[in-house]
Amino acid sequence: MPVVVVESPAKAKTINKYLGDDYTVLASFGHVRDLPPKDGSVDPEADFEMKWEVASDSKKHVKAIKDALASDPNLILATDPDREGEAISWHLLETLAPALKKGAQVSRVTFNAITKNAVTEAMAAPRQIDQPLVDAYLARRALDYLVGFNLSPVLWRKLPGAKSAGRVQSVALRVIVDREMEIEAFRAREYWSVHAKLATPRGDQFDAALTVYGGKKLERFDIATEKDAMLAVSAIASRDLKVASVTAKPASRNPWPPFMTSTLQQEASRKLGLGARACMSAAQRLYEAGHITYMRTDGIDMAPEAVMSARDAIKKRFGEEYLPSSPRMYKNKAKNAQEAHECIRPTDMFMSPDKLPVSDKDQKALYDLIWKRTIASQMESARMERTTVEIASDDAQVGLRANGQVMMFDGFLKVYDQGRDDEEDEDSRRLPLVKEGEKADKRSVSPEQHFTQAPPRYTEATLVKRMEELGIGRPSTYASIVTTIQDRDYVRKEQNRLIPEDKGRLVTIFLLKYFPRYVSYDFTSSLEGELDDISSGERAYREVLRRFWKDFTAALEGTSELRIGEVLEAIDEALAPHLYPARADGTDPRECPLCHKGRLHLKTARSGGAFIGCTNYPECRFTRPISSPEGEVVGDAVLGTDNGDEISLKNGRFGPYVQRGEATAEVPKPPRASVPKGWDLASVDLERALALLALPREIGAHPEDGVAVEAGIGRYGPYVKHGAKYVNLPDVDEVFTIGMNRAVEVLASKVVRGRAAAAAPLVELGEHPEGGPVQVLAGRYGPYVKWGKVNATLPRDLEPEAVSLERALELITEKAGKTKKPAKKAPAKTAEKKPAAKKAATKTGTKTAAKKPAAKKAATKAPKAE
Repeated sequence: MPVVVVESPAKAKTINKYLGDDYTVLASFGHVRDLPPKDGSVDPEADFEMKWEVASDSKKHVKAIKDALASDPNLILATDPDREGEAISWHLLETLAPALKKGAQVSRVTFNAITKNAVTEAMAAPRQIDQPLVDAYLARRALDYLVGFNLSPVLWRKLPGAKSAGRVQSVALRVIVDREMEIEAFRAREYWSVHAKLATPRGDQFDAALTVYGGKKLERFDIATEKDAMLAVSAIASRDLKVASVTAKPASRNPWPPFMTSTLQQEASRKLGLGARACMSAAQRLYEAGHITYMRTDGIDMAPEAVMSARDAIKKRFGEEYLPSSPRMYKNKAKNAQEAHECIRPTDMFMSPDKLPVSDKDQKALYDLIWKRTIASQMESARMERTTVEIASDDAQVGLRANGQVMMFDGFLKVYDQGRDDEEDEDSRRLPLVKEGEKADKRSVSPEQHFTQAPPRYTEATLVKRMEELGIGRPSTYASIVTTIQDRDYVRKEQNRLIPEDKGRLVTIFLLKYFPRYVSYDFTSSLEGELDDISSGERAYREVLRRFWKDFTAALEGTSELRIGEVLEAIDEALAPHLYPARADGTDPRECPLCHKGRLHLKTARSGGAFIGCTNYPECRFTRPISSPEGEVVGDAVLGTDNGDEISLKNGRFGPYVQRGEATAEVPKPPRASVPKGWDLASVDLERALALLALPREIGAHPEDGVAVEAGIGRYGPYVKHGAKYVNLPDVDEVFTIGMNRAVEVLASKVVRGRAAAAAPLVELGEHPEGGPVQVLAGRYGPYVKWGKVNATLPRDLEPEAVSLERALELITEKAGKTKKPAKKAPAKTAEKKPAAKKAATKTGTKTAAKKPAAKKAATKAPKAE
């Protein structure tokens, strides 16, 4: 039986179902060889000779294939129909060559879909390995290795905390950093719009916006202030309005083309919340099970038989009115024909999502998206009528406009509408019947304030779209690029938006300063084009490598004498506009806001990363992250002395505080006081620090009972205390000035804090696994966690706002264990009862056995192809 080799067991299982017992189908489990993660695996001195090594976990798979070939020497390589698939087949042939018998036949087959027809047709038309496509793989692999193993060590030596650099990953990181710097440099601009709610003589209301003011067409920023807006409101309110014109125009919307890799990842992110990696993982499983065509493609064209099948499905499911008179044809825009396969589509157009025999949630959702997009791409256009109503005053000084549309025929929108990354100003409101020349009654006129918005941060979807626009990366690399820059902690994802970490910024600025060519969008795109030319046989891959290596080594040598101090100086200068923005008071933005003596400068920490610090260290210990707003202090500074004690401003676990003296063996906990929230830390001088340290201050004896009245600042804010009664003050500064008369008034007029107030939870943490709310409340002896009848006091160093549900559950469990009553002794007569039958020891089976440790992954891997 001929031996057929594919990448994965799932794919092998599906293909074996179609080929039957006449073939032996085995999986290689991906690449069987790789470049060893050590220097010298690619040797530029030997014309870029590459030393490959069979991975340890691949040896058993290679052996299984060799054993199968012993009984039948015919080898059929049926890996994926793209560059990576061709490379896997090449690696297999190179590895298995010594074991092949003389005269053995080796053939290569590819299919864009794992269906019976596709597999049968592919087996009937074998070919040889496409060497230009393999050469393109070798070139990419060598380039990524040379960049990774030569540029990364430069980063480690010159920029503490940096992890590594990649040929395409670093450019993708630059895209994110550039956008973040745009956002930081953005200054919002105010403008106003004016809207009126109007009514027809028949009483039907509609909304219109002011478009003409003072006889001139309004531009976006013409109404710049609230005063201008109110004048415009008065101008409308003082005039009678009539409908000047009503224009109705037919319009249509055509469907989007079927998915290719980048558009699938974008839409999966928008509609399903799937990252690039999760999207491709789900698509891979759908492909291997035979449900969709190959999912790594630049192509949007569809096979003729698939187009006709889609049309049949549309006619049967939706009727002939949804079927265009002729099939829709979409042209492929990919430059590299070798990698431009058919679009991503269902293999069976009649397999609707509700019939898909798959239980995995992500796979079902992704298939639903692919099926709808494919079917919609062959449906009739949507038809609508767009109406524009112009309203004007008799003197033409004021004009308003109302827009609306009516859907006449939904067409492809019955099935699918593409998601959007950001809101669009498309007015789809439906207007009432409005006639030209009739009066428009004013029901209300109102101004609306707006501010220009900074460009949005990238999502994974918009980043892939931007990389595609710039010509960076290819379908097989988008997911790994987006994932790698997050895994290296250069970028974090918050609310689906990609935000560069400080170390990511530093790496980008370093590369822009010393290796600008290799993070250039144009250069990277041009190099991708050369690699595509290799795959089409138009260039020799070693020649591309030689030219790249000559320039790259020159750039490396230019950094050999660099010192870390020089690098920080250069980065500090490059980032100065963003690190030290101009201050509103006109003072030097580099002046330290604490000591006012030193200057702010970029520094690196031993643990990695960087921060802004004062040059007057160690006298002044002002620090802040490079991405923090101006004035956010994360360090400490000496403010002065009082009675021989050093008074300092410090930053602690729960925020900034002032302290008298330093901790010693005799005084392990010196006096300290938290800085109230909302205080400008730059304004905390010696005088204010001493005032804080003097709290609580005694106001005097209460006139009614002689009990002392005090003012202070607690964990719940400023307060006045009389005996055991506490009353919050509205202003923190009043703590330092409040007198007895004001204190008595506050104590008499406010609800005191005590048992009654304790009923109101400070924090709602969520539901307990066994049911019931878990809360943090204020008690007589401090805050505590409450669940049902269990009350657990918070540790002194744990603020109520910092309590997580998990920590609360731990405290509750611990408290419940301590207060649990001992079990009552059984009555004497029950002692004669036989002990209950023991549960079978085998109930948990092998699960109770100690698990063997999983095989450790290799500590390091060579940079993967991008």
